Amino acid sequence: MARMASLDELRALAHPLRLRLLSLLTATALSAADAGRELGVSQASASYHLRVLERAGLIRVVEVERVRGGDAKRYRHEASSRRYDVDAPGVTRSAEAEAEYIDALSDELRRRARHRVDGPALSTDAELWLDPAVWRRVVQHVGEASALLHAAAQPPRTPGTRPVSMTAALFPLRRTR
Repeated sequence: MARMASLDELRALAHPLRLRLLSLLTATALSAADAGRELGVSQASASYHLRVLERAGLIRVVEVERVRGGDAKRYRHEASSRRYDVDAPGVTRSAEAEAEYIDALSDELRRRARHRVDGPALSTDAELWLDPAVWRRVVQHVGEASALLHAAAQPPRTPGTRPVSMTAALFPLRRTR
């Protein structure tokens, strides 16, 4: 049985900067200052958004370092690199929350598209009718690809790496007529 996402999780996911922070924190643990520098936002803004993600349980503090008389927390997002299982209970969102999340994803995809360069790429879109067994295989494969990307993620600017983007939203549709 899927669990319903908490209001804090839904609000945290419905913001483009927080989506960027989750992606960034998949590869490495960073402080608010480090994340702010990497994303081109203030340390205060990064800190605020990191606290929202932490309160929602989407990231966790993995290290506390003493810096100039204060504590610098390093945060990490680890859940997205776990092996995907199409049969495992997932998180469900209300239709309204899902729409807000998709809006945030759309904004983030537009931002990323402005930075696109040549190289292997794929864009696809489909609204069609499938046998349920085929649909489950597709969802499983995309889930495995997502987990592989997150598990292999490297810290920003690691020599020999390049930034890449993957956005996927797979969901069954209500029958019409």
